[in-house]
Formats: sequence, C-alpha cells, structure tokens
Amino acid sequence: MAATNADDTLGALDRLGAKLAEVRQEIGRAIHGQHEVIEQTLICLLAGGHALLVGVPGLGKSRLVETLSTVLGLDAKRIQFTPDLMPPEITGFETQDVAADGTRGFRFVPGPVFCQLLMADEINRASPRTQAALLQAMQERRVSIAGVEHRLPEPFHVLATQNPIEQEGTYPLPEAQLDRFLLEIEVTYPDLASERSMLIATTGAPETPPRTVLSAADLRAAQALVRQMPVGDSVLDAILRVVRDGRPESTDEALISENVAWGPGPRAAQALMLTCRARALLDGRLSPSIDDVIALAAPVLRHRMALTYEARARGLTAAAVIARLTERLG
Repeated sequence: MAATNADDTLGALDRLGAKLAEVRQEIGRAIHGQHEVIEQTLICLLAGGHALLVGVPGLGKSRLVETLSTVLGLDAKRIQFTPDLMPPEITGFETQDVAADGTRGFRFVPGPVFCQLLMADEINRASPRTQAALLQAMQERRVSIAGVEHRLPEPFHVLATQNPIEQEGTYPLPEAQLDRFLLEIEVTYPDLASERSMLIATTGAPETPPRTVLSAADLRAAQALVRQMPVGDSVLDAILRVVRDGRPESTDEALISENVAWGPGPRAAQALMLTCRARALLDGRLSPSIDDVIALAAPVLRHRMALTYEARARGLTAAAVIARLTERLG
C-alpha cells in the first residue's frame, strides 16, 4: 500500500508539473519580463500563503493579479487602500432588512475580502485599524461580524502592494503584521528586451486574453501535494542554519551579531520549508535542494529581520546581510 501511495504521488507530481509549465507560459504572454516576480508569486500561491509586492507604480502589479486570477481560475477582487477606508468596507457589515410582512431583521453583506484572490493595493495607505482587519482575515481565514463567524472561500490569498518610494501619508506595517506575508517580492523595472516587447504588444491591436489552465480545486490539490513532498536532511539543515544564523543571539557571524537588531523567527523557517518545496514542484523536481534555499532566502527573510540604527546609518542593507547568510551555505 505504501508503494502504491508513493506511485500515486509521483504521478500527481508529473501531471501537475506539466500543468504548471502551461501556467507559466500563459502568464508570460500577458506579463512581459518579470520572470522572477512571476515565479515567486506562483511559489507563494502553491505554498498557500500571501505575498507583499514592493515596487514603484506602473510595473504591472495589478495586471499580474488579474492575469493570475484568470489563468488559475480564481475569483478575484481589488481594494484600493486609502486613509479613510474603514474595516467594514473590507470584511463586510450587517444591515437591517424589512421583510414583506413588516418584520425586521439583519442581513450580512460580505465585503470584498470574500474572494479567492484579493489585491490589496497600497496597503500602507490605510490606517492601522483597517490593516489589522485585513491581516486578521489573512491569518484566520474568517471574519467575525456581530459575534457570528463567516468563513472565507478556499483557497484564499492576498497579494498586497507597497510603493517603496513615496512614504508621506502612509502607515507602515508593523513587523508582527509583515510576518503574516509568506514572501516579500521586489518588483523592479523590466530589462530592455522585455520593455521593448511590452511596448509592441500593448500599443497595437488588442492582445488575446489569457486562458484558464487550472481551477481553484486544482490549486488546492497542488497545495496539498506540496506538503507531501520529501525534504532531505541537508536541505532541512540549510534552512535551520540560515534562519538561526540570522539571529544576533545565536550566530557566530560578526556581521549579524553587530548589525542585526532582531532576526527571523520560526515562521521564517516554516516559510522556507514550504516555498522550497513549491519551487521544486514548479521546476518539475520531486524534492527541493539547497539551491532553493539560497534562491528564496531573500524574499522570505528580508521583511522578517531588522538592522540596527547604526548599521542603517552606515548604508548596510538587509540584502547584504542575507547574501552573507547564503554564502555560508556554500
């Protein structure tokens, strides 16, 4: 029976690998360049988490979410965060209804959070109270209105965006809330060839819309499969070493102990474990490798650790610290 289960898992991995190749190809037709962003976003969804997309406006973040919802067969909604946005406008509210016989009652009106893929645009524009309402829904996969719990659809994923440059009038996410995001994905400018092809494709005849490749049920099955993938001891040791060496209390690396104020917690190790498995699945491999740990260390760790004031004043960055951590794996 064990052998049969193993064969079934291998067969499912092979079939899903072929489907995921189609997914990447279909997204690539609509999103020019940004291969790393597409890969990391898919990894995040396969691992069952939420992502924070950090980049200046106009780099295709909204288009990416729209394309993902179509290709993955997910119900998607978008919220533009503003300082006057209130929690009920995200989670929903109760309203009073009058029936035909004149009796009065209350009816729950679901907010936009009741979807499978939510784009939270410029999440740091909203007040901390509104941010907390969304982040609670992200963590618990439900909302409570007037003492009644309402479950969110499954799967449920949030892709939130932040502008890293314009910070006036914003409410930066606290560290404990940032930790709720599985990955922080940097969205940068496209290279010359990609920007050239984008100009030609988007300013001519209307593009052929992307087609649906997977369904919500397929994505949930893939997420379950990710958790069944085996992880070797060498990869597990690499994950633990990167995370524990990032803590000033437990490292023997002077760069970390002297410049890091606080390091990543156990949730970072969990995130690395899941995303390494998802990256292997996306590449058609049966188990993750240390290369996956190195590739995903930055998006997993950079929002889960902070440098001291003195280190930042000297120009040291989290990216340089994480690069040192991954160098030690080699």
